[in-house]
Amino acid sequence: MNTTWEEFYVKHSPPQDLAQSELSLKEFTERHLKKNSKVVLVTSGGTTTPLEHNTVRFVDNFSAGTRGSVSAEYFLEKGYAVIFMHRVKSLEPYSRHFIGHKFLDMLKDDQREGKHVLTVLPQYTEQLTMILHKYKEASSQGKLLQLTFTTVSEYLWYLRSACQALACLKNKAILYLAAAVSDFYIPSNELSVHKIPSSGPQTISLQLVPKLLAPLVNLWVPQAFVVSFKLETDENLLIPKARSALNKYKHNLVIANMLQTRKQRVIIVSQENEYVISLTDEQLNKGVEIEQLIVSDLIDRHEYFIRSTEKSS
Repeated sequence: MNTTWEEFYVKHSPPQDLAQSELSLKEFTERHLKKNSKVVLVTSGGTTTPLEHNTVRFVDNFSAGTRGSVSAEYFLEKGYAVIFMHRVKSLEPYSRHFIGHKFLDMLKDDQREGKHVLTVLPQYTEQLTMILHKYKEASSQGKLLQLTFTTVSEYLWYLRSACQALACLKNKAILYLAAAVSDFYIPSNELSVHKIPSSGPQTISLQLVPKLLAPLVNLWVPQAFVVSFKLETDENLLIPKARSALNKYKHNLVIANMLQTRKQRVIIVSQENEYVISLTDEQLNKGVEIEQLIVSDLIDRHEYFIRSTEKSS
């Protein structure tokens, strides 16, 4: 028997810092409500499914948080305040440009009067200055709030709290649910306390993670503009599954993409229609990111959504 979302919250303890996170969310959303700002919750990165209470092993997925971190930057550029809820150690807005050794490769160590002085190599100065300026602007204006999760349980707890905090913004809130959430989990009371022994084969029973789109749309943020994502490896399933989700949960949009082409082509699926957003080869060669086009399109749709809901109220 599958666990309902209500049962999941009863059976799984909240993260230790949930109360502090909820306070930060409340202060952030109330501040932007007073400013009449539009706010987007961007979820990003994958979730883990622990196999033990004292976790050594876990089930994971490949998501590095690229879609979410890139999109968050473009929402900020367009004037939105952003709650960026991301997996620990996944990509983050602005710092994503310097993963690996990229940042160290931009620096030069000079000696002046016997002291080491770090400088940015001339060919990187403009790029680094632009990214730093955007980050400082978002930070100084209080437009970026970051929350982190690791496990699927933590994600579900923080998601509910973020949604409940956003409810006061009504139609000025967007939920951009780009995180790759685990489909399966092991109930807390069935987890091994200690590391599973490797002395022989193991049989592990996984249950389905409850889908939260139903309570999210109907109870937690019923007036928000809700966008989910659908990734598939079989093109024949992509649109039917996106439409099935829309029909079942009654949210606003599904952004559908194939695993192999997700960085250059997506399909925007709504109740009324569907259309492709894609990058040309020339745009790809110039380093254009498809998230820039996705966010621009969503902002237009959100503006229309706000006008439509205000007329009907």
